[in-house]
Amino acid sequence: MFENIRISFQGIWSHKMRSFLTMLGIIIGIASIIAIVSTIKGTSEQIKEDLIGAGNNTVEIKLKEGDNEYDPEYGMSNAKPPVLSDEMKNDVRNQEHVVNATFYYSRSYSSSVFYQNTGLQGGKVFGIDKNYFDTLGYQVQKGRGFVESDYSDFKKVVVLDSNAAETLMPGENPVGKTLEIGQEPFVIIGVVGKAQDSIRIESLQDFYSAYESVVGTVMIPDRCWPIVFKFDESQNVIIKADATDNMSKAGKAVQDVLNQGLDSSTKFQYRANDTLETVKNMQKLSESTQQQLIWIAGISLLVGGIGVMNIMLVTVTERTKEIGLKKAIGARKKTILGQFLTEAATLTSIGGLIGVGTGIGLSTVVSKVAGTPSAISVPAIVLSVVFSTLIGVVFGLMPSVKAANLNPIDALRSE
Repeated sequence: MFENIRISFQGIWSHKMRSFLTMLGIIIGIASIIAIVSTIKGTSEQIKEDLIGAGNNTVEIKLKEGDNEYDPEYGMSNAKPPVLSDEMKNDVRNQEHVVNATFYYSRSYSSSVFYQNTGLQGGKVFGIDKNYFDTLGYQVQKGRGFVESDYSDFKKVVVLDSNAAETLMPGENPVGKTLEIGQEPFVIIGVVGKAQDSIRIESLQDFYSAYESVVGTVMIPDRCWPIVFKFDESQNVIIKADATDNMSKAGKAVQDVLNQGLDSSTKFQYRANDTLETVKNMQKLSESTQQQLIWIAGISLLVGGIGVMNIMLVTVTERTKEIGLKKAIGARKKTILGQFLTEAATLTSIGGLIGVGTGIGLSTVVSKVAGTPSAISVPAIVLSVVFSTLIGVVFGLMPSVKAANLNPIDALRSE
């Protein structure tokens, strides 16, 4: 075997240009497959990170009225929305795969927040519990967050996210200043923020979400909510799952718990925002596209295999006398067959390795030029090299059989 490989390298090296041109189809095919798989895998991971969040694993379960999110300020019916009891909240926290849960009141597109003459038009106001910041991964940037006494003493204090602070008082330190929410004074005690990826605008809903994020959110203790708004309002829920793959299961379980006590005659219903399922659907679409592109790239591998077969037939013709001499001194058919199969497999394996390197380089260039993510797939690299070797074996089989079946007398007499 090693002797055959050594002879194969000698043959390839003695015809460098011919060997390179023979390998070119294999190189292009393997490079195309590596680049396609790396780019689409990187895009799929980016989709997952964009929609789910890098390790955040949070699921929103919101109260819906019909098909729309319920907003107490713009309720579509006179029916009274459900109010979550302490028992239901404990049931939510005790669900399998739920490691944390937060319950909050909300006002979207609020026009009731002012700092002096500057309003937070279109921003959000949340009444949050003690678990909100931990569940969503907020970190205090200035001042402090809420403490136990803020809740127990019904203190009128407020925490801003970094966008709201910049919108209301750009360039200033907001801590200690007074904010008006619904004409009630609240003292700003801190600014919080969390790492966020850049927002992609691909739909009208994306535009509204981006606008809300830029304007910002102000947060007050949930016990102070009735001071500004109403008593016995409905709450939405955000849970944190123990793993990304359990997000859908945990969200569905919490959704079912919250809907158990609802009157079936009303239009109210809690629904989990199943981002993981959305990710899976988008990744399936990406994988389908990837498979189609790989089949297209595979055509060049087929062409490369035909090229290998052609050059091996030429090699057999060129080395007819050599084959005849080997058979005359006792070389068996399997020895001749093994030699030429090894040469074909070595040729395509080298092409496969060059193709892998080219594919990695190509995916890196595409990533930098087009701004798309890239993730190198090790299984794809291994399979590509193995597949290129198999191409050599398959397409080198016919020339190798032809060489092995040559009559030694006819081979020695050939010109």
